[in-house]
Amino acid sequence: MSHRSKSILLWVLSFILMTGLAVYQRATGPTYPTRIKTVFEGTEVRARLITSSDSEGDALVKITAANTAIGGTYTYKRYKSHDEWQTADLIRDGDHLIAALPHQAPAGKVMYTITLTGSAGELKMSEEPVVLRFKGKVPSFFLIPHIILMFLAMVFSTRAGMGALAREGNYFPLSLWTSILLFSGGLFLGPLVQYHAFGEFWTGWPWGHDLTDNKTAIAMIFWIIALFRTRKYPDQRGWVMAAAAVLLAVYLIPHSVLGSEIDYTAAPE
Repeated sequence: MSHRSKSILLWVLSFILMTGLAVYQRATGPTYPTRIKTVFEGTEVRARLITSSDSEGDALVKITAANTAIGGTYTYKRYKSHDEWQTADLIRDGDHLIAALPHQAPAGKVMYTITLTGSAGELKMSEEPVVLRFKGKVPSFFLIPHIILMFLAMVFSTRAGMGALAREGNYFPLSLWTSILLFSGGLFLGPLVQYHAFGEFWTGWPWGHDLTDNKTAIAMIFWIIALFRTRKYPDQRGWVMAAAAVLLAVYLIPHSVLGSEIDYTAAPE
């Protein structure tokens, strides 16, 4: 295989891996909604139990249930609080039953359950309470470039790591591009996204334990080291492989785990 063909193959493999990680991040993160499809009272029932809301008002959870004989209730309380559980009736709107969960400040969370009722008895829509986090609305001109740059960083990082494994030589250009993309998406745009969503630019070490911030910082440190090593020794591949492995491990951690949240047990009432 020629050098050009090998390079193209490695780029394709890197892009495929990035696409797989994007799907994985979307499907495993705590902000991914719980989707339910079942049959109750002889009618198909579908629900999307949301776990994230940037609405300026109450968060609306909709259950599609065309049979008007179906009703139900929802029970909720603030997450990490000493609150008592509150119960309210679902509101029917055409083919939908709606639960309105009270709006919270950014990073505030509400946990809730929904129970449908009918002549056949009851149907709980989830085994455990669903946790919903509120956040501010992030402008698209910050959010979209942030997402694009972070996944491009993964493509270039993976390509650099594969090239190092294949002993291509001269790893500085890919190290440079990976570092630029990771810094731009993670340490420049990332805090701006965080600020609009939760009112803080940085909630990782040493001020907090936000895993998203911390893992981005760790990956950046490894790539900075790899960048300086390959600038001096372009064919040195050890730090390139290490940095690529660290960033891959970072992307295998579901997004928003240990993210910003209000602890109502410690906050004044």
